[in-house]
Amino acid sequence: MAKWIMVVDDDTTNLQMAGHILSKNNMRVTALKSGKAMLDYIDTKGVPDLVLLDIKMPEMDGFEALTKLRELEGRKGLGTIPVIFLTAEEEVDIETKGFEMGVADFIRKPFNPDVLLRRINNVISTHDEMKSIKEDASIDKLTGFLNKAATGTELSKMCADSTGCLMMLDLDSFKLVNDIYGHEAGDKILTAVARIIRDTVPEGSKNGRIGGDEFASFAINVTTEEEVAQITSDLNTGIVAKAKEILGADMNIPLGMSVGAVMVPKFGNDYNSLLKLADKSLYKVKKNGKHSYSIYTFNTISQEDLNSKAQTIGELSEIMGERSVSNTAMQLDMEAFSYVYRYVMRYVSRHGIKACKLLFTLDAKEGIDDETYAEACDEFGNHLRLSLRKSDIVTRNRYNQYYVFLTEFREGFIPKVVDQIADTWVEKHDDQISIKYESEFISTNMGTNLNVEGKSIVVVDDDSTDIKLTKKVLKDAGARVTAFESGQELLDFIDHNEEIPDLILLDIKMAGMSGFETLEQLRQRGSDVAVTPVIFITADGSEDAELTGLEIGALDFIRKPFAPEVLLRRVNNLLELVMLRKRYNRK
Repeated sequence: MAKWIMVVDDDTTNLQMAGHILSKNNMRVTALKSGKAMLDYIDTKGVPDLVLLDIKMPEMDGFEALTKLRELEGRKGLGTIPVIFLTAEEEVDIETKGFEMGVADFIRKPFNPDVLLRRINNVISTHDEMKSIKEDASIDKLTGFLNKAATGTELSKMCADSTGCLMMLDLDSFKLVNDIYGHEAGDKILTAVARIIRDTVPEGSKNGRIGGDEFASFAINVTTEEEVAQITSDLNTGIVAKAKEILGADMNIPLGMSVGAVMVPKFGNDYNSLLKLADKSLYKVKKNGKHSYSIYTFNTISQEDLNSKAQTIGELSEIMGERSVSNTAMQLDMEAFSYVYRYVMRYVSRHGIKACKLLFTLDAKEGIDDETYAEACDEFGNHLRLSLRKSDIVTRNRYNQYYVFLTEFREGFIPKVVDQIADTWVEKHDDQISIKYESEFISTNMGTNLNVEGKSIVVVDDDSTDIKLTKKVLKDAGARVTAFESGQELLDFIDHNEEIPDLILLDIKMAGMSGFETLEQLRQRGSDVAVTPVIFITADGSEDAELTGLEIGALDFIRKPFAPEVLLRRVNNLLELVMLRKRYNRK
């Protein structure tokens, strides 16, 4: 199927040239002359595979148009459309700003036809692969809804950003379908029910399957009881009709849908808290006849409430506060910890405060019996509280794991703190358990959404000055960097090491073996390195060099001398794909 490319540029000549090149290469083209025209078109006529968007346009420039496009996608529940900026500018600030806003690539004007096609195909191919990986990992195969994990992620965003109604939907008497008609018939019913839910809730809503016959839906812009009542009625009518069609007209199982609902943001915007309220409402329905709905509300006012006087801020503070604040870390259960954690993460992000997460895992030493091991795991929590500051928080994840959040913390102090905790433990409790830990440092960089930290990046360049600069930029962002001065050194490294790098930065003009030759040799390897993303770094600004690199499999180009922020952003774009491939074991 032909790819649909939307070209947005106020210059008619550019539109005609791009349209001619793309149409000639079997692509469907829509040419528009303004950001507003693009938004109106997508809003009413459909979603292209990619947008080529000029930056400098009157009334609405490319940056504003991209911002409004992302708002439109969120409002209508559309997927993210990949956007390539068209520009004649070479300014670093423009490129940096574009990547921060989520643009997929830049193409310089006037553009070379072959380079234009290669970059478009690269972006679409990468976008499609990432979309496929995410869908495989997040979609319930039977219903096409979000699976349980993805439901939590996506509906959390909806609850945080949108107005509407969070609903828990329970399919009544479904077990009888499986018992009487078999599981194949049950699967058909579930598939049909999902289709009915999707068709009944407003466009732009999101739906997930959170159990065998339980669903969750964020019905966007649904704010009244009348609307919830209508949705419930339509669901029950549709389910009964479809069940009789699938199972036969004599089907007499009391199938239907019970709905527990809570209005958002009237009762908050935290998904987990709201889901509990919706569940309470659902319980009321299940207790009182099913096939109906209940909307969460505050309990009715009691006589005791009417007779009691309003409390002052001081009284409430005294009730909620600690009677005496000990000079130790605060230990919370997992549920309470999660609420505090979310707040602290927001605060850290807003104010750029440095913080650290630690996960301690405890294993029994040889010869330690189970009872002694269990006691040591219990006591370790108390040891942590006494060892840490009162501004730190601790929770117990499982019997042998403790999760710690350290606020106002410098990265270089992590080993020192861990060593101190371990050493003082051994002094007091002998050597009963081995203590392992993982750490994740949070700094002001967290707001930049970089995927660089911890990634293995190989830099190949025969210029020692360029290597030093590139290594410093990547290491400062948290990457693990290995550098070589020739293509042959890289190939030798690949052949004799099991670890495959996440990304390779490769200079083109090098003595002995050029970057092009090196990449061709890499692609001939039979291991995972054959699909390792490669970015060429070069001082050769010719279109021929760029085209050759793209043709043999490079995914991007960075021209020397480069700005550090541009290097990071281009590297970051490709590492997102690497992360997804690794996470879901897709190659």
